[in-house]
Amino acid sequence: MEAAAVADLALHGTGVGWRPEIAGVVDDLPDLGFCEVIAESVDPAAPPRGVVELRDRGVAVIPHGVRLSLGSADGLDRHRAEHLAACAVALGAPLVSEHVSFTRVAGRDAGHLLPLPRTREALDVLVANVTATQAVLDVPLALEPIAALFDWPGAEFTEAEFLTRLLDRTGALLLLDVANVHANARNRGTDPRAVLDALPLDRVAYVHVAGGSEHAGDAAHGDPGVYHDTHTDAVPAEVLALLGELCDRARPPAVMLERDGHYPPAAELTAEFTTIARTARLTGALQ
Repeated sequence: MEAAAVADLALHGTGVGWRPEIAGVVDDLPDLGFCEVIAESVDPAAPPRGVVELRDRGVAVIPHGVRLSLGSADGLDRHRAEHLAACAVALGAPLVSEHVSFTRVAGRDAGHLLPLPRTREALDVLVANVTATQAVLDVPLALEPIAALFDWPGAEFTEAEFLTRLLDRTGALLLLDVANVHANARNRGTDPRAVLDALPLDRVAYVHVAGGSEHAGDAAHGDPGVYHDTHTDAVPAEVLALLGELCDRARPPAVMLERDGHYPPAAELTAEFTTIARTARLTGALQ
């Protein structure tokens, strides 16, 4: 898909990650533009009723994969790719998304999204698996760079260079998580704004915004601590500021709140949703 075609996607406004625990809150959110559902939690033959009701109401639904392991040298798990494709058909999705990561190696599943070495060899593997996935799909694929607590040695590219080459070679879109950009910059000691400047922002299909927490280190011994992208905490001011920085550069068509546990009261979740809409200068929830 060409970058110009991003505007043609039926995906606009402010969205939220649909979870069964907050289904009632999601249903009542003001001016909900879209939602995202974890693909592995969906039976395409019988999707969750709350998700179906949103779809039937005209809310776009995006299946978001977490276990496809696109960076795995074991090759693509075709069954998982076909499941993602079936979810897209069942939900009438305008696109699907997955992660730039791997979860499996030598047949073993780590149960976590793991960062890839930013090398030419790893890029070739990733491109091959993404291309094979796209051959199964009937809709575009957006790829999300993850929050990484470590980097592999021997990197041949910066993260922005690695992602740009990946998107150029596959035609995939970018799912940009500004919380991940913040986490990686904080943990690497780099400037998140410089990362935004280096990314192909014209390829952003939509944006994730999520919370995290600081874990103190031992400054006396050179340990600066670490930022954990938890998805269970409120969105910090730094991430909201970075969302504003992104919109100063290239306003994305769609932005969503991602929350995976420790759900706050409905009023608090709604207020966070509205704050994200206002920060992204999107219409609807601004009223």
